[in-house]
Amino acid sequence: MNRYLKIAGLVAAALLLQMTILPQYLQDPFQPNLLIILVVYLGLKWPTRPAALGAFLLGLVQDSFSGIYLGLNAFSYLCIFTVLSGLADRLYTDNRALLVLVAFLATIANAFLIVLMLAVFSVSYGVYASVLPALIPQSLVNALVASIFFTFRLPTSEEAR
Repeated sequence: MNRYLKIAGLVAAALLLQMTILPQYLQDPFQPNLLIILVVYLGLKWPTRPAALGAFLLGLVQDSFSGIYLGLNAFSYLCIFTVLSGLADRLYTDNRALLVLVAFLATIANAFLIVLMLAVFSVSYGVYASVLPALIPQSLVNALVASIFFTFRLPTSEEAR
């Protein structure tokens, strides 16, 4: 139970930082997306159904605070979680460099999924011009923050049993 409280506290701290504190001090492409890092953590370390629901809810929270269409981040976070949970037992997830690389790639995949869904389901022209130039700085910042985040010893789903 204590491990679940740690995860809940980690999610609450990430939400507080990402939604209230970091936007006041950092410009947009250099704000880390802490929620995608948590989705990477959940996908690689907690590949279970409740964690999938958690990834989906993290995306809904991101959508509700970002002001864009409701469900874009939720669907992309769930897709990223599904891919990572399928790869979790094939990868050596104790390697921190791999986790940082996966966070970098997950940020790029998140942006491409959002652009793809906006192109298919919306009539928004010029969405590429707002998402794609900020993609590499956002991914690098997320990789940097992920390297700090994955330094700490966090509980896994095997330890929670």
